[in-house]
Amino acid sequence: MEKLSVVIISFNEEKNISRCIGSVKDVADEILILDSNSTDQTVAIAESMGAIVKQEVFKGFIQKKNKAVELASYDYILSLDADEALDSRLTESILRAKEKYEKSAYRMNRCSNYCGKFIRHGSWYPDAKIRLFDRRIACWGGTNPHDKIVLKENTPVEHLKGDILHYSYHTISEHVIQNNKLSTLAAESLFANGKKTNLFNVFTHPGWAFFQSYIIRAGFLDGLFGLVIAVQISHMTFLKHLKLYLLHKSAK
Repeated sequence: MEKLSVVIISFNEEKNISRCIGSVKDVADEILILDSNSTDQTVAIAESMGAIVKQEVFKGFIQKKNKAVELASYDYILSLDADEALDSRLTESILRAKEKYEKSAYRMNRCSNYCGKFIRHGSWYPDAKIRLFDRRIACWGGTNPHDKIVLKENTPVEHLKGDILHYSYHTISEHVIQNNKLSTLAAESLFANGKKTNLFNVFTHPGWAFFQSYIIRAGFLDGLFGLVIAVQISHMTFLKHLKLYLLHKSAK
């Protein structure tokens, strides 16, 4: 059986890190935390649970996740954020895959917990992501803060049953604050990569984002929080395009 490194990025995650580490104990041959100089008890908790903790100044989500993969001892990697955890069904699926890796990459669904409720519809579910992979054929790419695994061409991917449980926001206020931070990161990354937008996109893309999440992908089935999430997705889209537009305007 080939060994598996679980790598987790963290910063001030004392509320989440023990749940994350506890959920991977049965599948991990190594648990490595790449922390960004947390000022709370994240590191102490992680070390008390047997994790290896390394430190690096935050340079971006993609950069940090690639560094964590690089620091791992084994080639097969399970990559998680500190506010995520495996459910029991996904744990069983990973254990079966470990018996004899038949693929170099594995995809799994992610289910977010929003203000205490798991969201099963809309743009947030099933939110399938590649998180288990052979690092020799994969790396983190995409555009900050929207990172994704990039595979060598024609790499087959198997879907595993079960969910990554994502404990996203405890309050709507947290979501609003994070929208502002992430939209700035997104606009700056797009600007750095030469991407442009216009006032038409500023006003139309948010409406489409809401319609897609709430109507097309049935976010309304999640009740009030389905509506709140669709509104926040629209808000995030508006801020991203507006900030990108203003960056180009300032550059001129």
